[in-house]
Parts: sequence; C-alpha cells; structure tokens
Amino acid sequence: MHFEDRHYVIFDVSELSDIDFSEVLESSAEALRFSVDRTKSFVKYDGQMPSSLLSLSTKSIEYTHEQIMDILMTSEWNDSGEDL
Repeated sequence: MHFEDRHYVIFDVSELSDIDFSEVLESSAEALRFSVDRTKSFVKYDGQMPSSLLSLSTKSIEYTHEQIMDILMTSEWNDSGEDL
C-alpha cells in the first residue's frame, strides 16, 4: 500500500466532537485509537488537511505514515509500559 499522500494528526480528546468524520479516513469516534492515558487520539486523511482539523487548537503537526508508526511504538501509545 502506498502512503505518500497520507497524513496523520494527533489531537486532544477534548476536541473529539469537533472532528467531521466525513473528512477523515476513520468512520467514527469508536474507530479511533487512543493514547494509553486516553487523553489523545489521531486521525488520518489523504491530501490537504480537512477543515475540521484545521480549526483544532490542540492538533499536532502533520505526520507521515512512518512518523506516526514511530510515535505509536512509544510508551505513550502502547500499554506495554516501554518504548518498542
């Protein structure tokens, strides 16, 4: 699978209700992955950043597929308690 145009943004779950799921590749809040402490999540999209993400005050920078995979291997995102 090719991920050249795929982008990822991490955000605080306090802004979850501001996500327009028709603009991202996840179907709903129930489909999201959360940080171990459940305070953060992320969405993925192809192309330009969707407008509902642009307005988030807690959004991260845009990450590539490789970058987000590295982030998800950290103890903040996996519950093994250590970086993989």
